[in-house]
Amino acid sequence: MQTDDRIRRAQPSDVPAIVELVYALAEYEKAPDECHLTAEQLSTALFGPTPAAFCHVALADGEVVGCAIWFLSFSTWRGVHGIYLEDLFVSPLHRGSGLGKALLTALAQECVLNNYERLEWSVLNWNTPAIDFYKSVGANPQDEWTVYRLTDEALTKLGSLE
Repeated sequence: MQTDDRIRRAQPSDVPAIVELVYALAEYEKAPDECHLTAEQLSTALFGPTPAAFCHVALADGEVVGCAIWFLSFSTWRGVHGIYLEDLFVSPLHRGSGLGKALLTALAQECVLNNYERLEWSVLNWNTPAIDFYKSVGANPQDEWTVYRLTDEALTKLGSLE
């Protein structure tokens, strides 16, 4: 399996750069006030005793300029794991260099090597450049599903033990 030497698994020393990329993504997605990630949280999620997330980084001249943060999903219908891509972001100066595709390719390779049968993610409906990019690599939108989310007060209210 061919690999791109600009892509590798994240290392603990990459955490500050990855956090910066996540904040840049939040800005791009017009939701900067919703991002509260800290380096400590990300470090624990990626490298703590029970990692809950994983990350590949894209490098340009030895600098982290892109990332793909992901976690394992599970399909009851297929009976195996898959990968859910939480964030894919390449800094604006490095877009068009193939790094986004290389990050997706690395995740597809993770799926193939581990017998995972799905690579899934969500994209904002207005993000035409991302949608066009995803379609160019053969991804298909799952328009029949609507994502629901509980956060903040609604989550607390539903989850309270009172």
